[in-house]
Amino acid sequence: MLGLLLGTALHAQQPAPEPPPGPVAEQIRERIEQWRAAHADAAAAQAPGNAVAAFYEQNRFAPAWTQAGNLDQLLAALRDVAGDGLDPEDYALTELRRRRVVLTDPQATAQQRAQFDLLATDACFAALLHLYRGKVDPATLDTHWNFDPRQLDQARGLQAVREALAQGTLGELFARARPQHPYYAQLRAALAKLREVAAQGGWPVIANGPTLKPGSRDARVPALRRRLQLAGHALGDAADDLYDPALEAALEQFQREQYLAADGHLGKATLAALNVPVAARIEQLRANLERARWLLHQLQGDFVVVDIAGYRVTYYKDGKPVWRSRVQVGKPYRSTPVFKSAITYLTLNPTWTVPPTILKNDILPKLRRNRGYLAANRIRVLDGQGRELAPASVDWANPRGIVLRQDAGPGNSLGRLVIRFPNEYAVYMHDTPHQELFASERRTFSSGCIRVERPRELAELLLDDPARWNRTEIDRAIDTLQTQTVMLPKPVPLLLAYWTVDLRGDGRVGFRPDVYRRDPPLLAALARPRVSPWLPAASAP
Repeated sequence: MLGLLLGTALHAQQPAPEPPPGPVAEQIRERIEQWRAAHADAAAAQAPGNAVAAFYEQNRFAPAWTQAGNLDQLLAALRDVAGDGLDPEDYALTELRRRRVVLTDPQATAQQRAQFDLLATDACFAALLHLYRGKVDPATLDTHWNFDPRQLDQARGLQAVREALAQGTLGELFARARPQHPYYAQLRAALAKLREVAAQGGWPVIANGPTLKPGSRDARVPALRRRLQLAGHALGDAADDLYDPALEAALEQFQREQYLAADGHLGKATLAALNVPVAARIEQLRANLERARWLLHQLQGDFVVVDIAGYRVTYYKDGKPVWRSRVQVGKPYRSTPVFKSAITYLTLNPTWTVPPTILKNDILPKLRRNRGYLAANRIRVLDGQGRELAPASVDWANPRGIVLRQDAGPGNSLGRLVIRFPNEYAVYMHDTPHQELFASERRTFSSGCIRVERPRELAELLLDDPARWNRTEIDRAIDTLQTQTVMLPKPVPLLLAYWTVDLRGDGRVGFRPDVYRRDPPLLAALARPRVSPWLPAASAP
């Protein structure tokens, strides 16, 4: 009797058997097994279809999209990714809308319903992934890309989708997948505004003509006023052709936002910037939204960002900007590279060893024209062992085995301070004797390094030692003219990034010149259509 009771109790504690899979689940299982067989190699774990396969395998191949409310949220979320600069058709939006009838059509086959379910799940996962870390792999555009991608835990991701489907919160899941950073929200808002302008026909083209100056009258003034109004500048409804002070102030603000000389004159450069089509500015925002998905997760803690296209450097403390300065960056044909590193030490009163490229392209032509160039610039000639040579002993028509090194002190090409970080490009941040160049709006003057306008202020922040390395002590050490290495107490992360959109403190958007032409290849990659691996071949575009 005791054994019978125990057996009954054990039987009662066991969960009820799950119902056998239905015909739709069987069709899904068959498709998953076919996919697994076709992707049996080690790379399958990283293939786009792997998450879909794992999702169904963990759920005994049960269909996921049986509730109309969940499907409505998915379709709305896929439509909304256009606001992120992505293409909803990469996620088969039109095809899903066309095929959703199979859920209510009594004549629909199990195979049709399975195909729809797989397609919807794939669209959901792909869109979430692209919102989370970007559609384009940045390493395909820049072989030296070394930023860490946003971390992805597939198991947690699958669980998040399961929970969202069970709770009817799929829209919230999509919202959380986006970078949770004010910069990203501002970019989305700017894109929405420009698309409204485009839907209304865009902004007017301003005709060519002589330079328009404040106080003058010109038939182009109404078009200029309308153009600036559409860009969000507050202007009255004056309709005459007088270039008045309010219009001048708006144009100067526009010029500052476009990195132009803010003189209030409508000259050729300003006219060209005004006449960039709204569609081109929309594409510029799309490119930078993708960059934001690559990089915004990196902005945590204490770090330094060099904004290459924006010609500035910013120091962040606990994720908030506490200091910034203007910089000069590489010429377009000697561009400053994009990469991640960590600042480890400073050099006070540095010497400068001339890089081979600069020696060949810059210094040798000057030296051949003027043999006094080396002495005038306090540059020594060294052999391979570091021994000094007499300049007259070198065949400057074909110099071999020599190194040029400039003495420390005033006039040194690196100035009085260098901020160093490991990298393969021989790039660093440094002071410069060419302070006058910071007055230019577009500052592509260097051979790849970053010239900082107020490097001693940055050095004080990096050293973070008010007793030993306050500003007075930094100045005193530099005034000795002795070359000195100063290690940072701990490395400070450094990001060299490239943004062609400028979000200003007042919420306005400025568009920077794409000086290194990085936007076109990124936009081309964004435009490449994505085709779901679960879409039947006959339906694929």
